[in-house]
Amino acid sequence: MPTVKAYAAPSATAPLIPTEITRRPVGATDVLIAIRYAGICHSDIHLVRGDWGPVTYPQVVGHEIVGEVVEVGDAVTKHAVGDRVGVGCMVDSCRECENCLAGMENYCLKGNTQTYGSVDRDGTITQGGYSTHVVVDQDFVLKVPEAIPFEAAAPLLCAGITTYSPLAHWGAGPGKRVAVVGMGGLGHMAVKIAAQMGAEVTVLSRTLDKKDDALAFGATRHLSTMDDATFTDNADTFDLIVNTVSAALPLDRYLRMLRLDGTMVNVGAPPEPMPVHVFTLFGNRRSFAGSSIGSIAETQEMLDFCALHGIAPETELIGVDSINEAYERVLSSDVRYRFVIDTATL
Repeated sequence: MPTVKAYAAPSATAPLIPTEITRRPVGATDVLIAIRYAGICHSDIHLVRGDWGPVTYPQVVGHEIVGEVVEVGDAVTKHAVGDRVGVGCMVDSCRECENCLAGMENYCLKGNTQTYGSVDRDGTITQGGYSTHVVVDQDFVLKVPEAIPFEAAAPLLCAGITTYSPLAHWGAGPGKRVAVVGMGGLGHMAVKIAAQMGAEVTVLSRTLDKKDDALAFGATRHLSTMDDATFTDNADTFDLIVNTVSAALPLDRYLRMLRLDGTMVNVGAPPEPMPVHVFTLFGNRRSFAGSSIGSIAETQEMLDFCALHGIAPETELIGVDSINEAYERVLSSDVRYRFVIDTATL
């Protein structure tokens, strides 16, 4: 089994360090990918710091991966050596449950196999994209269109699909008013995608520091949630609110901004519970929902949509020796808008 270079968390409190990990041999339906770039997601930080439960250390994270195919198994038909490909948040599923058979592997009833921190088919713990190579079943590998800059493509495999999926599902488009809560890695992609879908987009953020960016990305308004007037003046206004922040919010204040049959969907993942008063939902027949990444087919659809419309994340390219600093900057919201690791520096 091949040993490859990686950057791993040795514990919940220690800085990430260089290491080596073992990848499984390339099986009949597997693809070996030489990773070129890996995005840093807030989820990476949550997991390695134990915010979401016990972790088996050392743990390599990273589920925004792009690279080139360097080897394929004998039965692989979907990819060839030299292809530009990507891997997102999952690398397998049961493929037998109702949801998998419906093409919604992300909602596998037995739990999909996450790109990192999951029990893999061989009983080992999956290790993510902060590494030089990864082996993935062909069915969970995406094609990255040439029109998308390779060094900026990785965040689409999480931030892109995580926002595209609810926008598509809840019908963002012409005549719809969409609010995006937060203007970080997820939020800035939600703004770009929703605007390109034809929706009228408003950004709701604590400060107005990123107002110029929001308007440049396609929003028509950028409002501060520190101003009470934001909530009173926009009551009963939005068809869809996409909440991208990973911190607890006063949900009732946001829900009251929904018009008849409006939905607020959470894609950020705060570790603590967020209470909702049912009577707030009664008004305007409002809905509060969640959305988890997207299916493989939907992720490919998103990549093709972004290529067609010239959408790419705003990124800052770093070397592996800057990962720990990048984590601190993510936690202090000091990035516009996604860090991407150049894995050639491993």
